[in-house]
Order: sequence, then structure tokens, then C-alpha cells
Amino acid sequence: MRLPRRVPWQDLGELEQVCGWIYADESDFDAKQRAVNRDESSATASSSSSYLSLRMSYAAAIIRLVNGLVDPLQLGAYARSIASIAQQLGLPAWLVELRHAATHEDLPSLEVLRDAARESMAWLLHNYFLPTLNPSTPSAAPSQPLRPLAPLLRQYKALMKATTRDATLRVQLRGDITKATRDVERWIAEAKVASAAAAGALGWEDTLPDGDEEDTRERWALDRVAEALVQKGGLVPLSKKKRVSPGQDTLALPRSSLLIWTPLLSHLQTLHPTLPLRLVSAISAYLAQPIHTPNDDPEIVSLSVTVSTDEPKADPSYDICLASWAKWLVDSCSNADTEDAEDIREAALVRIIASLGPDSAATGGTKPASTLLLQALSAERPQLATALSVLSQRPAQTSPSSADWEESTIDVMDRRLGTLLALSADAQDGADDGGDVSMDECAADAEERLPPGWRKLSARDGWRPSPIGVYVHCA
Repeated sequence: MRLPRRVPWQDLGELEQVCGWIYADESDFDAKQRAVNRDESSATASSSSSYLSLRMSYAAAIIRLVNGLVDPLQLGAYARSIASIAQQLGLPAWLVELRHAATHEDLPSLEVLRDAARESMAWLLHNYFLPTLNPSTPSAAPSQPLRPLAPLLRQYKALMKATTRDATLRVQLRGDITKATRDVERWIAEAKVASAAAAGALGWEDTLPDGDEEDTRERWALDRVAEALVQKGGLVPLSKKKRVSPGQDTLALPRSSLLIWTPLLSHLQTLHPTLPLRLVSAISAYLAQPIHTPNDDPEIVSLSVTVSTDEPKADPSYDICLASWAKWLVDSCSNADTEDAEDIREAALVRIIASLGPDSAATGGTKPASTLLLQALSAERPQLATALSVLSQRPAQTSPSSADWEESTIDVMDRRLGTLLALSADAQDGADDGGDVSMDECAADAEERLPPGWRKLSARDGWRPSPIGVYVHCA
């Protein structure tokens, strides 16, 4: 559980009061002075107001604003530029430039600083005060689209392929490979900021529900990384000749694929221990998709010649290669020397079994790669093999379809509903007439008219009234 977040106000009432003093009346300087004095003493507020001191005060405020917004969002292992983070937040770029000038160059003029202060206050009103006081109010900051990850992965893959073909290039391309690896890590940091901006948080609220130990923003970012890696051209080569042969009995990755992707995956796993779990989840979700078989109806088959469908075609070599990566990820968690390695490995196994277990056959068929993956994992774990054998003997739980319902079934339900409504109406009429009827007599009369299989409990059965949701044990 995270530590409480510090804020400069005791409750939302104080924040709303300061917001009103600042923005209610543009010409009410006394109200603005009260807002300033809310955190400062009168002596400090009435200190020297010379031309230079005013410029320095404005500049300090702009610097603290930009730094206060950007610094908490330096979420990656490698620092990102202030301009890139500010762009994701929708902060005007010229405020970042003004912050740089005030810090490292000549102090800007008072007129420019006042314009920056007015724009900063407007930005804070629409992106901090209003969203905080009214969470349903959307942020006014323009959402910056997250740049695609695929080009960065392709650049890294091209460099690594060159070194696998010619080992003499390793020293020459070492700097480029390091830069490509850091670019991927910086993209994860950008994705974290993008996830917060998409939710309208902009970093103001970073608390998580009790019991959720994994950072929501990191989980969202790693899911996007997993989606990009699972696509063809990522972990799975585009050329079928470079994939694992679908006819083999074991799940083993080609040496070329391991040489290309192991350095990046190991580096990212060091910084993000839950990456294997997110990757296994993405692979399991893909392998759990039902197998689409062609319809045997000759009319539909004849139509399929001219009508194209968007359903992906079966690709056994692609499935086998993904299953091999899933097994490799589970094994890498077992060999990892971290405190959470065992928990992540168990969680990965649970994800695979839950997605590809015996119940998945009821959803439309199991891909051969799924069966091969479960067999490979259970062969090394006797307890897992025993559990899978027990689950496979359990009858599949299929949900009833709408075809099982008949008109007679609906008629029976309507008659029973009518009987229950009539009982309620009779009871209300008896109460209005002031009839003196005991509870037992009402229960006996109601039981006679209830549909078959229904029985109304009374005090004789040990029933007594209790709040909804409270279990009362009847002796």
C-alpha cells in the first residue's frame, strides 16, 4: 500500500475557497491577496516589490510550476526531456522554454513573465482546480497520441540481426543497440504518462485501491508492450522458415530468435519484473481464441468464394512459436534471482491454465499449440499434470443457449409471476380492510395458492425478519 499523498489543502473546502479568491473576480485584488496570504504571512506578502524582485518572483513561480508538473512523471529508468513530458500533459511549450531561459539564461522581462503567469493560471484552472473539485469535469489539456512502439522494436531487431549474422559488428553497433534499448524503456515511461492523461488524472491522483500492489499505469504500459511483441514481426518472425517447425514434439525456440530478443527481454524484466506475466497473458489470450472451422453448408461454402471475411487464417507455426515463448518466459521466471520470481511464475502458470485449460474446449476448440504448451509445462511439474488430468475428466460446463427455451417455458413463468403478484395484491387488500388474520393463517393460505415447488416460510419454520444481506441461522 502506498503512503498517503501530500496536498497543500486540508480538505476540498479550502481548495474551493482559494480557487474562488483567485478566479471569481479578475479585478478583485484583495481576494487575490487573501489567496496569497492563505499560505504566507502578511510580512512576507508585503515584502519588497521592486522591479527586479517582481521578475524573480514570477520566474520562480514559472520554474516551480513546470518542475512540479514534470518531475513526478519521470517514471522510467532513463530521464526524458522536460519538453516531451510537458507535451504529453498539454502544457504550452513556450512555458517550458521560458522556464529554461529563467534558469540558465537572462531573466525574462516582466511583461513576458506576467503573460506566462496568466496562461499558467488559466491552465491550472482547467486542468487542476476544476477536475479536482469536480472529477466528472474532463481535463482541458489536449491528449497527445502515444507514438507507436513497432518502429522502435524494428530498429532494435535490425541491429541485433546484423550482429547475429556478423559477430564482428557487435563492438561497432554496441552504442546503437544500447540507444535502441533505452528508447524502448523511454517509450514505456511515455506510455505510463499517456495512461494517466487518458484517465484524466494527469498525475494528480496516483493512489491505488487497497490490495492492488501493481502500479496500474505500469500494467497498462506493459500490456501495450506485450501486444506489440506478440504481433507478427515481433517475437515471431515473418518468415515461416525461421519459426519453430509445427511438426516437432517439443517447444524450443530457434537460436536466432533467442539471440535477438533475450537481451531486450532480460533488460526490461530487470526494470519491470512483471513483464513476463503480461507477455504470458497476451500469448495465452491469443492461443485461447477458438478455432474457426469452415461451415459444411454448401450454400455458405459457395458464398465464401466471393465474400471475404476478416477472421485471421490459421497459422500453426505462428501458434507454436508463441507457445514456445510462453514456456521460455515461465522458465525464465523460475531461473530469475529475484524475490518475486516464484510468485510471478505461479501467476503465469495460472494464466496459462485458466486460458488454455480443459474448459477452453467448450468455446470452440483448442489449438494444437495450446495442448502442446500444457503438456510441456506439466511434464516438468508432476502436480500440475495431476491437476490437469483431474480437470480433463470433469464434464465441460456449457451455458444454456437461447435455443433451449420454448414458448411453453415462458408461459409457465408468466403464470407463476401472475400468481405471486395476485398474492401480493390480496395481502394488501386484506390489510386495507382491517381483517384480523394471523400470520400462520396467511402463510397456510398463501402456500395453498403458490405454484408447485414454492413454499412461504413462517414463524413455525423458525423464520424471523432480518436486514437484507444478513444471514440468520435457523435452529
